[in-house]
Amino acid sequence: MAVKPIEWLGNRIKILDQTRLPLEEVYLETHDYLEVCTAIKQLVVRGAPSIGVAGGYAIALGALKIKSEFNNIFIKEYQVVSRTVAATRPTARNLFFAVERMDKVAGTAGTVEEIKQALVDEAVKIHNEEAEATEKLSDYGAELIEDGFTVLTHCNAGPLATTGYGTALGVIIRAKEQGKNVSVYADETRPLLQGARLTTWELQQAGVPVTLITDSMAGYMMSQGRIDCVITGADRITANGDTANKIGTYTLAVLAKEHNIPFYIAAPFSTIDTSLKTGDDIPIEERNPEEITHFQGVQTAPDNTSVENPAFDVTPHRYITAIITERGIIREPFHEGIKRWK
Repeated sequence: MAVKPIEWLGNRIKILDQTRLPLEEVYLETHDYLEVCTAIKQLVVRGAPSIGVAGGYAIALGALKIKSEFNNIFIKEYQVVSRTVAATRPTARNLFFAVERMDKVAGTAGTVEEIKQALVDEAVKIHNEEAEATEKLSDYGAELIEDGFTVLTHCNAGPLATTGYGTALGVIIRAKEQGKNVSVYADETRPLLQGARLTTWELQQAGVPVTLITDSMAGYMMSQGRIDCVITGADRITANGDTANKIGTYTLAVLAKEHNIPFYIAAPFSTIDTSLKTGDDIPIEERNPEEITHFQGVQTAPDNTSVENPAFDVTPHRYITAIITERGIIREPFHEGIKRWK
């Protein structure tokens, strides 16, 4: 795509503000890792792979600002940076994947300046690897899309969410590039409308026909025979194939099962967390109630309304037809395929 969601500029980072899309293309450019942390929390940068990339760069920025030349002091201050970045979003596995890699580099031998440069190099490497992974998985996933298919997707899993080719949307776009006639129904994705604001915008840029629907219309569209398959991204996948994704994904999976429609997850291996056995172990982020009680600053619910606002839900592996990764397509039994390739 023409815009770059995240760009490393040598000693600073440039981030496209996804909260301002599709009406404005506004960028945050900063040397301050705390500003990047705020951007992650406030969804300026979002999508599990993009969060991981931003987290890696945030750690690199924080390390560059540490003034001590003594390794023991540097490591102590580095750990504050690393823990701060890790605390931004609890569910997205890619963030912790990046933090763990950066921590490993920080613990290597060398002078402080050598370690700083190694951290920058590792952050760039993570970025490049995520981009490459999404392109590869899109190639695999496009094999599942037949000519004439209409695909339903939820939330946003394109270049904006991945800093690469995209996961769910990458699969769809690659199928179109192969000459297949493919169209999309995009859920608006309440409460923050990532589907309406971002998915439709990206698909329009890619020339893929897209129709926007409310989340609650998906079951009706399935019952009318208008959906050939469902593809979503993922924020964390456990060892048995259970998958956390944007709230509402579980509902789609259950509906797809009822209507005998294939339900696919597209995600790089950096999203898979084999330290967790099942989806019951995934931490689910609870976000600000005002995301539901207000819309664009306008109050839409009575004062003192009780609100629950989990950002994600968990889809049990029994509802998932296949998981599309850069190493291939994994089917049941998922635990064996994940273990073989992880």
